[in-house]
Amino acid sequence: MRLDPVCRPSEGISGGKAFTPRLKRCPALPILAVMIPAMKVKWIAERLFARYGAAGLPKSDPVEALVQTILSQNTNDGNRDRAYRSLLDRYESLAAVKDARVEEIAEAIRVGGLHRQKALRIKQVLQRIEQEQGSLDLSFLGGLSLDEAMAWLLASPGVGKKTAGILMLFSFGKPYFPIDTHIRRVLSRVGLAEATKDPHDRLNAIVPKDPAFMANLHLHLIRLGREVCHPHRPSCPVCPLRDDCEWAGSNA
Repeated sequence: MRLDPVCRPSEGISGGKAFTPRLKRCPALPILAVMIPAMKVKWIAERLFARYGAAGLPKSDPVEALVQTILSQNTNDGNRDRAYRSLLDRYESLAAVKDARVEEIAEAIRVGGLHRQKALRIKQVLQRIEQEQGSLDLSFLGGLSLDEAMAWLLASPGVGKKTAGILMLFSFGKPYFPIDTHIRRVLSRVGLAEATKDPHDRLNAIVPKDPAFMANLHLHLIRLGREVCHPHRPSCPVCPLRDDCEWAGSNA
């Protein structure tokens, strides 16, 4: 509870109703309820940085990162990593994967789930890179503008904004904020995203265009979503965003 100024009618000199501020005890409003979206983002980033510290920022070969991100779709990191290891154990290189039969690729990545669909996407995207660039090399994307690089990636089979954004941010250091299911859940609960709509355009319009800021926020939100802000029965009492979370205020 806090004392907030509110307007109550009182008699003016002329006898008419005037409005003067009074103090009234009322429930404190969440900070996020009155902050503009850009302020919300910075507030969240500060709270998460205070909880988790600086995140280790991974950087990998863009082609490898692209295949790994396709494998990560609709599964967890553990299954993704097992599927990727299984793929390389069988073929030794992504060049060999490109030339393999889809059915064989699918069998190698079965542990990752949706193996037939992902196998086809991986083969198609590797073939496209080879055909257009002459080798399995995506370094040319670093010389393009963010919009041009995103457009090229989004034209690849099975590559959406999250997958393309991960490559832009973590392989090339370009300022695009990718949003996975954990991030979407957290940000929808604090009122920054709608649970049923793709939030990439909205969030990329308000997140600071600083690749290091974006990368830390991305990784911190994923960690929060995995460890605290679960889909069911989130651990609100230990959440660093709890005091000003719209969902926690209504449900916890």
